[in-house]
Amino acid sequence: MTCFADLVALLDRLYPPATAESWDRVGVVCGSPQWPADRVLVSVDVTPEVVAQAIELGVGAIVTHHPLLMRGVHGIDPRHPKGRMVHALVEHRIGLVCAHTNADIGPYGTVAALASALGLRDPRPLVARPSEPLDKIVTFVPSSHTPAVVDALAAAGAGAIGDYDRCHFVSPGTGSFRPLAGAEPYLGEVGRVEQVSEDRVEMVLPRPRRTAVLRALLAAHPYEEPAWDLLELAEVSSTDTGLGRIGEVEPTTVGAFAAMVAERIPATAVGVRVAGDPDRPVSRVAVQAGAGDDLLDRAREIGADLYLTSDLRHHPASEALAWPDAPALLDIGHWAAEWLWLPVLADRLTDGVDGLEVTISQIVTDPWTSVVSR
Repeated sequence: MTCFADLVALLDRLYPPATAESWDRVGVVCGSPQWPADRVLVSVDVTPEVVAQAIELGVGAIVTHHPLLMRGVHGIDPRHPKGRMVHALVEHRIGLVCAHTNADIGPYGTVAALASALGLRDPRPLVARPSEPLDKIVTFVPSSHTPAVVDALAAAGAGAIGDYDRCHFVSPGTGSFRPLAGAEPYLGEVGRVEQVSEDRVEMVLPRPRRTAVLRALLAAHPYEEPAWDLLELAEVSSTDTGLGRIGEVEPTTVGAFAAMVAERIPATAVGVRVAGDPDRPVSRVAVQAGAGDDLLDRAREIGADLYLTSDLRHHPASEALAWPDAPALLDIGHWAAEWLWLPVLADRLTDGVDGLEVTISQIVTDPWTSVVSR
């Protein structure tokens, strides 16, 4: 049986909470770790309709993109709409967990899903995140003790690369030393030069694990005074993690691209709003799921012909369009842009837990229900 704690642990591995923005509130909203969660509902938002759907389906958990309790609260008052939803979830033993900005930036996140749905080729971040800062530990170990030292360093956090652990490089050589008075050498005698067959062992490690790895090395190494180097590796920008995406599309026009977008995203009352000449040629497109007016300047600077996002406000959009090299703008529903991530999320959850049943909510949680034009 899958319990709520198992589901939360999987979501944390897929979309690490530490990668969320500092202002964000991600993770568990309510739910006991022991509650069964073999059936899961995924949704962009938590609304009374989504909660009712979860109860009707008999799921054990809801995974959403948007947090229910973004701002601090003093209590869960059932007279308040949010309090009412939390009470209903707890009453029916339904856990709620969310992945928000931590699910925006990566290769399986909301923005990557939007870029894929719109056919962007070779998508890369508009604003790349720096890769995790790494160190490299280098030490010299008697060959007989190399496996034990590698195991100790790996247990402390070294040698993890992607989906692999205990990654290390070993090259043989000869170490030489002379123990002085007061030494208690593991090999050799005081006052005599020794030569020992040793392995040079190299492993990478996340910089925050530096102290733990060094402690593990000193504890596991057989020498009284082991030799080691600790190197800070150069910082590089990630090629698949960051804010927004930009990529190439088959040559088209603003109007034709907007029509294609309307066909590929879920339908909402607001549709697709267009700012710019509909006949303007388009071959490079930038996108940002959710509210993206903070990337208007970046889209222009990086040479986008068209920038697609949501929740564009009057003044930022007008000011962005005033630049002579400004991209055309497409504004789509916030919910529609991020709903495209739900099938990706569902696949990742079912791949991560055998037998997990995931339902994608089709409820339109966009707040706008109709548009009246003169």
